Amino acid sequence: MGEIFGVLAAVLSSALGGTSIGATRYLVDAIDPLAIGSFRFGIGFLLLLPLALLRGDRWPGRGDWAVATGLGLLFFALFPILFNASLIFTTAARGALALSTLPLLSLVIGAAVGAEALTWRKSVGVVIATSGVAVALLSDLTAAPAGAWRGDLLMMAAALCMALYGIWSKPLIRRSSPIAFTTMSMAAGAACLILLSDVRGSFAPVANFAAPQWLAALYLGAFGAALTFYLWAFALERTTPTRVAISVTVNPVTASLVGAWLLHEPLRWNLAAGIVAVLAGIWIATTPGRRVEAAGASG
Repeated sequence: MGEIFGVLAAVLSSALGGTSIGATRYLVDAIDPLAIGSFRFGIGFLLLLPLALLRGDRWPGRGDWAVATGLGLLFFALFPILFNASLIFTTAARGALALSTLPLLSLVIGAAVGAEALTWRKSVGVVIATSGVAVALLSDLTAAPAGAWRGDLLMMAAALCMALYGIWSKPLIRRSSPIAFTTMSMAAGAACLILLSDVRGSFAPVANFAAPQWLAALYLGAFGAALTFYLWAFALERTTPTRVAISVTVNPVTASLVGAWLLHEPLRWNLAAGIVAVLAGIWIATTPGRRVEAAGASG
């Protein structure tokens, strides 16, 4: 049951991440990627810290501080820089597809370092879910700006950061708690981004912010950082990195649905087919086969 809750938390986290792509695309025209990351994770940290203190959660031990800080810099500093910068060069659809390489990267790296077993069921599920993303975004992938490949590569590098964080953070999360670990890691990443933004003068355009820009920044902090990455850590505590990572294929589907709702973009047959494939892939990768169930029953 705990693993089921972990998978559901990962799916909800990725769904929220999909809605954050729209807010990020909106802010990219107003401030640079460093400042966007500073707002997102700075606000997220300010929301998570009092929650962790009120709950009395167990914080990472002193021996884990260096690793937690390093993972925070990897995931909450380098990842958002790469993620936000990629959307300058490529479209949201292509960026979402590039990010959907995350489960494949997690599967391969996890197997290479012995973090989890490489099974046919997981592999097939990852391929089907990723193919579902490609089908869902079929009509948007052809409309690529010049040099979009640079954005695609940046997003794949961001996916690599996310895969490494998912694999390396799992034991630390189990030794502390999801909220406390996420808060400490997010603090390290946010501090780095804020310092870099201040040095570069990235906050200067904030003086011209109107209500829509502030609302987008607050949404990214509350839902795109605090809630999204708490759920991600919650999921990593309860299931394998690949089963968490495959949920990211929900991300572009959610982004497309939000676009249809808010921007009145048309819903095509390929989106419905993609949703079915994504859900089928997640189900295959996150559920045991009949042989495993039979072995468990006989045991």
